[in-house]
Amino acid sequence: MAPVHIDERKWPDNPHWQFGAERLGEDEHGVWLYAPSDTIVRRGDEPPRQVETGFVIVVPRDTWWIAEFYWDHPLHSVYVNIGTPPVWHGDRMTQIDLDLDVVRTVDGTVEVLDEDEFADHQVRYGYPQDLIDRTVEATAVAVDLLVRGTEPFATVGQDWIDFSPKA
Repeated sequence: MAPVHIDERKWPDNPHWQFGAERLGEDEHGVWLYAPSDTIVRRGDEPPRQVETGFVIVVPRDTWWIAEFYWDHPLHSVYVNIGTPPVWHGDRMTQIDLDLDVVRTVDGTVEVLDEDEFADHQVRYGYPQDLIDRTVEATAVAVDLLVRGTEPFATVGQDWIDFSPKA
């Protein structure tokens, strides 16, 4: 497995989530990464901390989201981060997080999170209308994919979990 740095930013270009992952492989859904349960993450200027549950991440090509698939998270089975299309710079993946998240809970419920933060940031940071529109559209697409169980949210995510070391 090859190391990858996840460089999540907040609009317009401020540090958000930073952590390392391992590249598992690639398929028609995108690049798949693995972050074990001892991964050290850092959000903005906060102190680094260790995650409690491991996960795999799919980084699709040309979508306004990336998704994390958990095997032992107490609340979520899938967490979709809505943001600008991911950009690769060698072994570094960068995405601008646009506040909204879509989750599938362990009981199968699909929810949109952080709508209040998205509304606040539109005004506070002056999100351009096109950015707002693309974010809302990507959120609706993610909800639809999760509700319908469309890949990679049916069995493919679990296949990559099974392929990962799950340490």
